[in-house]
Order: sequence, then structure tokens, then C-alpha cells
Amino acid sequence: MIKRLYILIMAQIVGVQLFAQPSSLQVAYKNPDLPVETRVADLLSRMTLEEKVGQLLCPLGWEMYEIDGTDVRPSDKYRQLVKERNVGMLWATYRADPWTKKTLENGLKPELAAKAGNALQKYVIENTRLGIPVFLAEEAPHGHMAIGTTVFPTGIGMAATWAPELIKEVGRVIAKEIRSQGGHISYGPVLDLTRDPRWSRVEETFGEDPVLSGTLGAAMVAGLGGGNLSQEYATIATLKHFLAYAVPESGQNGNYASIGVRELHQNFLPPFRQAIDAGALSVMTSYNSIDGVPCTSNHYLLTQLLRNEWNFRGFVVSDLYSIEGIHESHFVAPTKENAAVQAVTAGVDVDLGGDAYTSLCHAVQSGQVDEAVIDTAVCRVLRMKFEMGLFEHPYVDPKMAAREVRSRESIESARKIAQASITLLENKNSILPLRKDINKIAVIGPNADNQYNMLGDYTAPQEDGNVKTVLDGIVAKLSPSRVEYVKGCAIRDTTI
Repeated sequence: MIKRLYILIMAQIVGVQLFAQPSSLQVAYKNPDLPVETRVADLLSRMTLEEKVGQLLCPLGWEMYEIDGTDVRPSDKYRQLVKERNVGMLWATYRADPWTKKTLENGLKPELAAKAGNALQKYVIENTRLGIPVFLAEEAPHGHMAIGTTVFPTGIGMAATWAPELIKEVGRVIAKEIRSQGGHISYGPVLDLTRDPRWSRVEETFGEDPVLSGTLGAAMVAGLGGGNLSQEYATIATLKHFLAYAVPESGQNGNYASIGVRELHQNFLPPFRQAIDAGALSVMTSYNSIDGVPCTSNHYLLTQLLRNEWNFRGFVVSDLYSIEGIHESHFVAPTKENAAVQAVTAGVDVDLGGDAYTSLCHAVQSGQVDEAVIDTAVCRVLRMKFEMGLFEHPYVDPKMAAREVRSRESIESARKIAQASITLLENKNSILPLRKDINKIAVIGPNADNQYNMLGDYTAPQEDGNVKTVLDGIVAKLSPSRVEYVKGCAIRDTTI
């Protein structure tokens, strides 16, 4: 009798335990105790072709939310994309600038940004069959390009510090601010070697020297987390732009590069190799071609070199619409679908902003590309999501974002790095620092009193008082009556 009672009680206990066991543990990919590779394989085995392709899409993110007072909700466009395309990644969700038409009035400040990220995650997790969290990729070459974040000197300014330890600190701040707001991927550092001053993006780079670029790029990546995605504040660093982008024919952005194999390996590749060895887990292709082969469909660069020789274990993302460019700019693909096939077979895993990869389902079904190629790309993306712990911890604390983003310590770091970037070539007649007995100072030029141009590109709008222009500083030192300012010309038009 006692034995039967014992068996009955144990059976009830076991039954309760089994009933109470979280259903997620019944599914391998939701079990955090299993190895990442096991979880990836299990999840991939459950996915349809359409769901796989969705993980390779990265549409524009600033269209995916709507602000409702002190809260944020997913937009109808986001709901539609999740339903129709199973999107697995968004780009520049928090971005604010004239292109996005997001301003201080209608954009996301840090606390709202965190709420937006949470809302997007919650929707995709609760309203899709498999509940795969979405990656949020953000522009961050010299600070997160979002409202209320810390702004650092541009790449060329950071290079002038000659100080890897300072650049590592930049990476730490960027990673902390992006992750605090619910982002995961940081676009930067920019490792293009600037050898043509006519090129329009010189300010983004660390300059022309491969040793300096590689050293500072590796330091930035180390600050961003060094590839250890289990850290609380670590982003997936994305290296831009692969390859030889800053030496276009005639200095025109996106033109082809005339670079020999020896120079590629001696100068242009080493900075990327150094940053990858430091832990970079994403590489962005460039718009140009090398020796007639578009970099976005260059199998040698993206597979033979990156994967087979360098053992790069991250994922490759196209630049914005660069897959379409294989067809529309380089004219080496007869259709956009063929451009997508060329890109994915060359080693491009993610389509940034475009629609080219939406045709991959048809390409597989029509025999133009093997589904195993799609599987390989999807696994690279999913692996990073598991390593970052997004399936267990998809949400962030908005109150923490309000505290941690643009903190006093981060502002002080930006000031220290800006001071270190100043290089005085000649102090003729000891005119600096300005003496108060100087009678008159002429300040001339369109950038002398332009707040935005003090900060460089990839910078969000700033609150009043955040920025002092050159003119502001000189007037504060002397007095308005002793300073003569003349704009002289404009930057982009003929107005005075």
C-alpha cells in the first residue's frame, strides 16, 4: 500500500514537472543550454524557403515605427513586411537627418528609441511562426547616428590623434549607446584608404596609410566588443567598404578602381585583415568594381579570401542597393534576379535596403541557385543572433537608455578625443592662443558658422547648445565687436 502510494505521488510530481516544463525547452532552437550550432541547425530545419530568404533582407528601418505620445508602436509598413517578407534585419531604425525626415521633433530620443526597438521585437516574436528576433543595424562611424547620442570627431579627425587607446574608447561608447537603445550592429569603422583627394568621402576614413588605418580600425573593433557577443555591450562591427572604394577613377564615388593585385594585398587588404583578427563580424561590400568585377559579386574577395584564407566567420552585407547595381550600374547581370544570384553565390549574405534578394525564392525554385547556398547565408546571420542571446533577451530597459546614452563620461571622452585630434602645423607670430589685446579678427568661410559641418556626415540633428562653431568660440574669446565674419560662398549652391 505504501509502495503504491509512493509510486502514485512520484507519478503526480513527475506529471506536474512535465506539465510545468516551459514549452520552449521542447524545441531545440529555443533551449539556451544547447550549443549554438545545434540551435542553428534545428531552427534552419524548421524554416520554409520564404522564411530563410527573409532573414537575408535588411529594409530601411526609420519607416517601421510610429510615435504615440510617450510610447512607440510598429507601423503598418513593418507589419506588412513581417507578414509578406519575414524580414530578419532592419537598417538605420533610429537614424535622423534630412534624408529620413526625422528631426528633433518627430525622431527618437534614447528612451523612445529603446521603446521602439522593444516594440519591433515584440511584434516579430509574437506574430511570426518561429518568433525569430530581428537585428537592428545602425550607422556609427564616429558615434551612433541617432538623436541624443555622443558625437565624436569624424574618421579623419580620429586618425589625427594617433592614439589607438582613445579610438578603443570611442568603440566602447558607441557599443554601449547602440545596445542600450536596443540596436545590435554598428556600421563602422571605415577602412577605405583615401588616395584621391577628389573623392567625396575622405572625412569618413582614417586616411591613406594602411598601417594607421589597420591599427585604429582594430582598436575601434576591440572597443565595440571584439567579437565577443555575449558581453552586455558588444555590437557586430561592420567594416566599410570592401574593397578599394576610395580610389575611384576620376575621383567619382562608385567608379571602378584600377588597382593591381600586388597593391591590393600590400595596402588595401591589410587594414581589413587586422580589424577582422580583432573581432569584426561583418563586412560591407563597396559600390565599385576591380578589374571589371563588381565588388558585390566578387567571389574571390568574398569567399576565397575572406572565408577560405582569412577564416572570417561573420556575415557579408551589401552596401545600399549595391546588388541592384550589379545589373543597373555595372551591367554584368541581365536582370535584377540574376544580380541577386551572382551576389549570394559570391558570398553576400544580406541585402541592405534593396529588393534584389526577394527574388531568391524564385531563383531557387527555377534552379538558378541551390537552396544550400541560401542555407549557408542564413546560418551566418542566425548564429550571430544566438551568440548575442537575442532569443533569451530581446528587450532593453528604456530608462537605462535615458541614463546611459550621452552620459557625462561619454561627453568627456568625446571632448578628450577632439582635443587630441587637433594638430597645429605652425603658430606663426605666436598668434595662438588668441590674446585679448588683439584688435580685430577676420573669420571667413561657409563652415565657420555652420553647426552641422562642425560635426561631419553621419550625424543626427543636435539640441541647441550642444555645438559651438569656430565663430562662436572666437567671439566668446574676444567679443562680437572685434570679430568680422564673412561667409564668402556656400557649400552646395550659389547663394551667399
